[in-house]
Amino acid sequence: MSITAEPTTTTPARPLLRDHRIPADGIHEGPRLLRRLAEGAEDRPYERFTLVPQGPLIGAEIRGLDLSRPLTAAVRAELDRALLEWKVLFFRGQHLTSAAQRDFARNWGELETNPLLATGDAEDVVRFDRSQVPTFENVWHTDTTFRENPALGAVLQLREVPPYGGDTLWADMAAAYDNLPEEVRERVEGLRAVHDYLPGFARFTSAGHLAAFQSTFPPVEHPVVRRHPVTGRRTLFVNTSFTTRITGLPQEESDRLLRLLFQQAHVPEYQVRFHWRAGDVAFWDNRATQHYASGDYAGHRRVAERVAVVGDRPH
Repeated sequence: MSITAEPTTTTPARPLLRDHRIPADGIHEGPRLLRRLAEGAEDRPYERFTLVPQGPLIGAEIRGLDLSRPLTAAVRAELDRALLEWKVLFFRGQHLTSAAQRDFARNWGELETNPLLATGDAEDVVRFDRSQVPTFENVWHTDTTFRENPALGAVLQLREVPPYGGDTLWADMAAAYDNLPEEVRERVEGLRAVHDYLPGFARFTSAGHLAAFQSTFPPVEHPVVRRHPVTGRRTLFVNTSFTTRITGLPQEESDRLLRLLFQQAHVPEYQVRFHWRAGDVAFWDNRATQHYASGDYAGHRRVAERVAVVGDRPH
């Protein structure tokens, strides 16, 4: 009598891989959550101008408006909605006078002065004249977070552009927060950080000039994650220029966590890049973004003027 063996099944052995790892505190490949609107917000069309998205998440060109003319209440309201939804708005070929640029910005509040920087035609107009002087805006930052009330937003116009380079990039810091690993979001919940004007200015300003403002701008604390006062979205609110340490953490631990958080602005999916022409204007929500002015135009002149709107205290 013969016996037939029962058929057997085998599972192929999983290939053995050598030990592999990369440091845990970093940015890794994979899908990212790109959510432009606050949860529950309705995506409505615009009726009083044409809005042309510059990407799926952040940045839109506004067409059909002359910013040298006063805004009607209806246009101002719709522009405000566009700013909240797209975070940075671009207006081509406006060629505004300083007075007109200031008048436009005043639609959003009182204008900020900054004695640390050169001024233009008025005390509340900052003038950036870059030729032989090295640029210093080529780092990811949020404007004036060293103040108790950092700027709500800013209106920047390029008066003179170099033949190449000099683009400005903006990053959506709500998206940066959304995509933090859950354990990092839990870790930073409720933390506060110190912001100081000295680190951002000391590399290109004399100590004598800076010392005069130490009592005017003492270090301040802001939440590491702030809630946008209008949309309610959580945004990552630390930046390379002005955030020095996280309150209550040992310096080494604070430095490591800040390095991780600073990296988040560098993700291209969160960014928009704008190539300037003379007379172009950009208006951004400083509460929800960081920006970076590319310093790749050595030997050529780039002249810009900025007015900033006073903001609220972050919470």
